[in-house]
Amino acid sequence: MPASLGAARPGPGCLPGPRGPKPRTRLLPLLGAHGGAPAGGTPWAEEQSGNPVTAAGGAPGIAQRRTTSCRAASPRTFIATVVLQRGAEHRLKLSDTVEQHLPGLVRGAGNDGRALTLRALLTHTSGLNDFTADTLGLVPLTPVQAVRVALTHPPADRGRYSYSNTNYVLLGLVIQQVTGDSYATEAERRIIAPLGLTGTSFPGSRTSLPSPHGRAYTADGSDVTALDPRVAGAAGELVSTLADLDRFYAALLGGRLVSPYWLHEMTDTRTAHGLYGMGLFPVKLPCGTTVWGHNGRITGSYVRTAATVGGRRVLTFRVNTTSIADPDLEPALLAAEFCPRTS
Repeated sequence: MPASLGAARPGPGCLPGPRGPKPRTRLLPLLGAHGGAPAGGTPWAEEQSGNPVTAAGGAPGIAQRRTTSCRAASPRTFIATVVLQRGAEHRLKLSDTVEQHLPGLVRGAGNDGRALTLRALLTHTSGLNDFTADTLGLVPLTPVQAVRVALTHPPADRGRYSYSNTNYVLLGLVIQQVTGDSYATEAERRIIAPLGLTGTSFPGSRTSLPSPHGRAYTADGSDVTALDPRVAGAAGELVSTLADLDRFYAALLGGRLVSPYWLHEMTDTRTAHGLYGMGLFPVKLPCGTTVWGHNGRITGSYVRTAATVGGRRVLTFRVNTTSIADPDLEPALLAAEFCPRTS
């Protein structure tokens, strides 16, 4: 939900740390909302070596750690990584149709899995309706139920970029069909365990968060920390810490999880007309630097990670309500972090 801009009473964040230099610190209190929601922004930046370069935020008198758990860590990049790893192993092709892996599932209201490729799902150019437009991210569903909700609507124009959580729910089902294991099991085996992401998990239907954890609020101040992750499934189920997300994106963009060929596929935005790759999207900052990453939004929480090409420098921040107060603040924070300082 959109939140009004104003002085925020910082709430427990997903990641605290020592105060960072301006201008980042100046921007952090503005990330949250006021009114009913006790929201605050809490970012963490690291170089690939693991040395912290920036951290700020957090409520006075509240003990916090950068390993605090939170929701809204986007699993889409994890899902895309697993799919491309399987592509490298010749278990699937990006040109495969959805019908080849999930026969008969995507049919109805003009939708047809025979005409949709895995590349179209990965790049959000399938035209499939976003099931969360109907559920508002509040109704726990199985993956098949989520797809069926989407299929009650006709598709948008195929080949044009249109973000839809349904795409990544389908990719989760494709992973299960190809491997015999759930996307969560595959991500654990291929990404989470090898990188030592001890604060990262796919909780299934578990409504609680591992301790210690931050809180999550709606714009009216309702505490929604306890939430069934099935409201998002493979498009938003992940629980993580900001330090783990930094480590993951540094490893991915540093070439530790996929080969240069497949990393190039992930960052090739031509299919989505420059807007999106595969589980990653670029932002070109005013100074000319391009950063890659993703965001994640679930009721009561918003997380954003951005990293330089090569993954040497990574910034992750979380706001403990659904939306940033002012949409201009996110690009301003990215520029403050990644653009050279002139004074």
